[in-house]
Amino acid sequence: MTDGVLLAEIPHDRLLQKYDTIIIDEAHERSLNIDFLLGYIKRILPQRPDLKLIITSATIDVERFSKHFNNAPVKTVSGRTFAVDMQYRPLEDITDDNDMPSAILATMQEIEDLERKQGYSGVGDVLVFLPGEHDIRQASLKLRHADLRNVEVLPLYARLNNSEHQKIFNPASKKAGRRVILATNVAETSLTVPGIRYVIDSGLSRMSRYSPRSKVQRLPVESVSQASANQRAGRCGRISAGICFRLYSEEDFQSRDEFTQPEIQRTNLSAVILQMLSMRLGQIENFPFVEAPDQRLINDGVKQLQEIAAIDGARNLTSLGRQISRLPIDPRLASMLLQADKENSLSEVLVIVAALSVQDPRENPAEKREAAREKHSRFKDTESDFIGLINLWQYLEGLRQELSNNQFRRRCQKEFLAPQRVREWRETHHQLRSICKSIGLSENTTEADSTSVHRALLAGLLTQIGFQQEQKTFEGVRNRQFRVFPASFLAKKPPKWIMAGELIETSQLFAHQVAKVDPLWIKELGAHLLKYQYTEPHWSSKRGQVMAYQQSALYGLVIEEKKAVSYSTIDAKVSHEIFLRSALVEEQMRSDAPFYKHNRNIRKKLLEIEEKSRRRDLVANDERIYQFYADLIPENITHVAEFDKWRKKAEQKNPKLLFADNSHYQAADVADGTAEQFPNQLEWKGVNYKLNYRFQPGHEEDGISMQLPVA
Repeated sequence: MTDGVLLAEIPHDRLLQKYDTIIIDEAHERSLNIDFLLGYIKRILPQRPDLKLIITSATIDVERFSKHFNNAPVKTVSGRTFAVDMQYRPLEDITDDNDMPSAILATMQEIEDLERKQGYSGVGDVLVFLPGEHDIRQASLKLRHADLRNVEVLPLYARLNNSEHQKIFNPASKKAGRRVILATNVAETSLTVPGIRYVIDSGLSRMSRYSPRSKVQRLPVESVSQASANQRAGRCGRISAGICFRLYSEEDFQSRDEFTQPEIQRTNLSAVILQMLSMRLGQIENFPFVEAPDQRLINDGVKQLQEIAAIDGARNLTSLGRQISRLPIDPRLASMLLQADKENSLSEVLVIVAALSVQDPRENPAEKREAAREKHSRFKDTESDFIGLINLWQYLEGLRQELSNNQFRRRCQKEFLAPQRVREWRETHHQLRSICKSIGLSENTTEADSTSVHRALLAGLLTQIGFQQEQKTFEGVRNRQFRVFPASFLAKKPPKWIMAGELIETSQLFAHQVAKVDPLWIKELGAHLLKYQYTEPHWSSKRGQVMAYQQSALYGLVIEEKKAVSYSTIDAKVSHEIFLRSALVEEQMRSDAPFYKHNRNIRKKLLEIEEKSRRRDLVANDERIYQFYADLIPENITHVAEFDKWRKKAEQKNPKLLFADNSHYQAADVADGTAEQFPNQLEWKGVNYKLNYRFQPGHEEDGISMQLPVA
């Protein structure tokens, strides 16, 4: 179901004992499975010197493979091939604006002129290699609007439905004249298009590359290797002599890499690392790959497994990791299923995970895009593309019960659904369901709510979340900026917070299969990944403890901006100091403790004398009072509850322990006769009038104020 699973399905003893010969075909494709299998066999060959290993390939790096297997012998077998004439046609020599469709049209006209000169016309079909679906559509429009006689233009890419593919591979469906097949690199090795006499090679391909820096699977357009270019050229030399028109220069060809970089060096390695650990094959750095992956990719794969708690800090497999390794899918998808079991939503999540493991069954032909979107919109959910998949599944299961196989297939085609992909979806679901049952996961018998489903999905998508900024642009983790893919039903009105099934970079970074997410779920499920910053530690009289504002972030993306939290467990030393200064020295604590009243009265009386005598040097600075408390109160005391518990126990031995005297609060001598000189009240005609003293020059109450009754 995914790369890296093949060996998990072959018991070690069978490779060591049962097989006499192992043949690895199409080794030049260098998929993860092929490189993994080659390394594994390399290890067991010393234990099985009688085991024969045969590696076949059309464009293999012979020297590298031979050296890897201890200078193994090389056998060259020539098949039936015909001469291929290489014609180099750089874009700048054919068109004024380096336009690829125009260059293809000009080459087609050159082919027609060539055939007319040789006295025949339309003898062979033309295979055009282009990097992607968009390029194929552009070239198709150009050729169909051109004055080309008896030419049928046929696109060939993965998302086409089966009937469109059959037009290419079924010779009986061929119309009179020449066919021009516009294909991606799927026609390079995986498929053989019959009847090809001419190849037009753009020299470009979309190459899947994983970026360990941005954590994104990219699909950049790149120049193909010499081996791939030769493989393409060979497609027109299978039935007769052919001509390959390369839309680039010979110097460009000579400067390219000789062989295509293997998948192991340009993909996410988390699944490979997990399988190696579960099979006890050791660390990936020590595995004998033909070409070892970059250490950055290894580190990234390890980090991704740690993010989903599949391995610990020492790269040891956790109990969760063992369960994940038993599910033959991407580790992130496996973690969704395990979380779904906890959330009681496994039935629904199985459907979604199966859909994410196969190609999307919904078809969107360019010429009928609006009609297809209308049909597919019946299953949409305004807050989740994932729920749309469940709606589609339920609809298809209902149809399956009502219709025969042929009727079901025709209905799918009519409603822009690929029957083969629907079948793959169902088969994958069946396999996953069986495996989940075998490892003890239980499906829910009642329908799960949306929250349970999306919390389970979030367990595997924690690093694929985003917060909407301006103009529907989202800020993701690690400072990534992306937009919702236009095909999503959430693209027009996306929610504030989303999670994405995939982040893929083409013309820009797009989120595919998105859903609304609650940031509180992120805090809970991603607690082990969050980083916290604390600001403004301060005393809270209401709570009787030191508080601070906590900001939580996931790889740089702020999840919660400002939350008041207790600071005692974060920094006990600072909290102790703030408690002493704010609660006791500055008297912000709410308390009826005798010592507290006593000490406040000392300060209060000294402050009154300062006001009366118009001076500011009587009360000692805060440092002296702080030191008085610091010498007595243990450093682990950070809040009122702790303080009162300690104080009551300590006062049993010394009731006056925290009682200060004037020396702790008084910085200078008080002049004699202050009370007589500055009485608190004035008696006049038998009535006492209260006197207030204030030392604040410039203020209207500076000096002495007398309080008079209103009467």
